[in-house]
Amino acid sequence: MRSTTPREKFRAVLSGNQCVYPGSVYDPISARIAEDLGFEIGMFAGSIASMTVLGAPDLIVLTLSEFADQARRICRAGSLPLMVDADHGYGNALNVQRTVEELEVAGISGLSIEDTVLPRRFGSGGKTELLSVEEGAGKMRAAVAGRSDPNLCIFGRTSALAVTGVEDCIARVKAYEATGVDAIFLVGAKDRAQLEAVAAEVTLPLMLGGLPASMMDRPYLASLGVRICLQGHQPFSAAVQAVHATLKALRDGVAPSDLPGLPSDALMKQVTRNADYDRWTDTFLE
Repeated sequence: MRSTTPREKFRAVLSGNQCVYPGSVYDPISARIAEDLGFEIGMFAGSIASMTVLGAPDLIVLTLSEFADQARRICRAGSLPLMVDADHGYGNALNVQRTVEELEVAGISGLSIEDTVLPRRFGSGGKTELLSVEEGAGKMRAAVAGRSDPNLCIFGRTSALAVTGVEDCIARVKAYEATGVDAIFLVGAKDRAQLEAVAAEVTLPLMLGGLPASMMDRPYLASLGVRICLQGHQPFSAAVQAVHATLKALRDGVAPSDLPGLPSDALMKQVTRNADYDRWTDTFLE
């Protein structure tokens, strides 16, 4: 019997009745760690991609090919269903369609397309701006048209709650639902009243990001139809701190044998799938 694919596992999360916290991942090793620890899905954010691939802040200077290449590396490392933040789809609606095609081939299980004006417009003064509802819906329709595998999940994402308010957010959510997307990704809810007002108008599963700590209550969120809730992207930040501390210690003269916080040999062998490579070596090279 065929085993369950990552995309089927991802859809099972959306069709379930629980809210899950995804593991924030950024490369093959981090994805394997998340999978080994039992995370239901992994999350590869656009901001983390920019820092991982370019060492740059999240200013939409990463290209689609760079993003898709890293997503492909993550997906091939295991069977963790991967959700990715595809930002604005790297251009207009036609670019969105191409983005979906490339990310589907990369092996991801879900992606979000947002209605934010990206990259930042000249003269915006750093203020977040949203596309018109019509253009946003056009991007969502293009995303749905761009997929070949119906198991790939497409999320319509909006930051309207934080930018234009509840009324506009509800209008956008309804317009995006009508395009055939599989779920709605809401960013920036400030309190329960906002979230409940929008959730009452939504029939699709919800994903949330940017919630205050006081709202991080999974049973409560699940009761509103929230199936995925981001906790942030601390693993990448922790990795940066660990590398900095280790290199600084070495530069300051600490002996390698005295360095704190290093993984055991057993853990390194686990995350690199050393046993698999030993078996393949015995089978094919000896």
